[in-house]
Amino acid sequence: MKAIVDCNSFYCSCERVFRPDLWKKPVVVLSNNDGCIVSRSDEAKQLGVEMAGPFFQAKPLIDKYNVATFSSNYNLYGDMSWRVMETLRAVAGGKDKVEVYSVDEAFIDLKHVPAANIPMVAKDLKLVTEEWTGIQVSVGVAPTKVLAKVANNLAKKDKLATNCILVLDTEEKINAALQQTPVLSVWGVGRRSAMKLRDYNVFTAYDLKQLKPEWVKKYLGGVVGTRLLKELNGEEAIVMEDELEVKKMIATTRMFGAPVHRIEDVKEAVATYVSRCAEKLRRQRSAAGAISVFVVPREPRNTQTHYHHGPMVSDYAVLSRATSFSNELIVPALKLVDRIFEHGKSYKKAGVIVSHLIPEDAVQGDLFVPGEKTHNKALMQMMDNINFSMRDDILKFAAAGTTRNWKMRQEYRSNRYTTRWEELYDIS
Repeated sequence: MKAIVDCNSFYCSCERVFRPDLWKKPVVVLSNNDGCIVSRSDEAKQLGVEMAGPFFQAKPLIDKYNVATFSSNYNLYGDMSWRVMETLRAVAGGKDKVEVYSVDEAFIDLKHVPAANIPMVAKDLKLVTEEWTGIQVSVGVAPTKVLAKVANNLAKKDKLATNCILVLDTEEKINAALQQTPVLSVWGVGRRSAMKLRDYNVFTAYDLKQLKPEWVKKYLGGVVGTRLLKELNGEEAIVMEDELEVKKMIATTRMFGAPVHRIEDVKEAVATYVSRCAEKLRRQRSAAGAISVFVVPREPRNTQTHYHHGPMVSDYAVLSRATSFSNELIVPALKLVDRIFEHGKSYKKAGVIVSHLIPEDAVQGDLFVPGEKTHNKALMQMMDNINFSMRDDILKFAAAGTTRNWKMRQEYRSNRYTTRWEELYDIS
């Protein structure tokens, strides 16, 4: 059996942990730059606040009903996610039993649990997680990952009836759940595939389960579709995966707080993002052999009939020697900005991606590099230690700037209660 534990309205739940006065009240959390709504409490949903809708469109409704509004606070959400996952590992019996699927979801392997104890374990996963972290969760249990996602979705849909726990441990329960699940809600079925399936009178997950393997393989993605069909029929085809500890590519991207017109501001932002990528490289003891930079121009308003990301302009450079030193990555990144920046345009976003990663101890030495270059490693370690303890990039390269007028807008951000001494929760 497999379980999936999913945090309910995770960002809103994180805010409520430190704002108990908001319990049972409408809450929304905004995306980068306070642009769109990315998390809603149940109370906000009942008021008609739309998911992913622009904040300015929902603001009259939010003001009318006094909906608590927060900017995304990723320091807080990341730390609370870590606490949830550590709790699940403790309850489930070890790291090897938990697969972190996203910031607010994790699969739990329950094959070692006797069938009679499954409902009790599911209840423990919910109660202990909520008691230790304050985050409300839903738990779905079934023989496969896809069926566990179906169970979880139904548990969240009718929270009063299910108490946010649903165990599908018989064929009758599984079929009943699949009949209640639209095909578009099945994990792994996209909008285009759902439209194709409807043309063949496949409207529910149960209808999909009845299809022949040959048809699914031909019309629904080959091996991917075959795995999905097996999972719906209770046959494990998507196995538990180990947590990816060493990334193969690292990126840092941000929206600007306001449209940027000057190349100097874009360079400051890119230098800042390079420094963040370099920190992540050093944390996993890797070095990058290539770096790419992209910018997204801001399109005229009269051409925007609906929201879309717009064109992206990018370029890349292969480094002569793999490195994780911030200063050695900033230099080629700024040259890339010179190549892709177009004067007269305004830009709304920039990003940096480092790739061709290798272990840092596999970087080949260079007899032609001056000896003083080796001091860079000690310098980077010192910067990382100081920035980690003092926070907010107290030490940075001059190329990253000092005023940072391009920084992302976060007008409604709450305190970083768990990661900043000066912002700790005051219980007085």
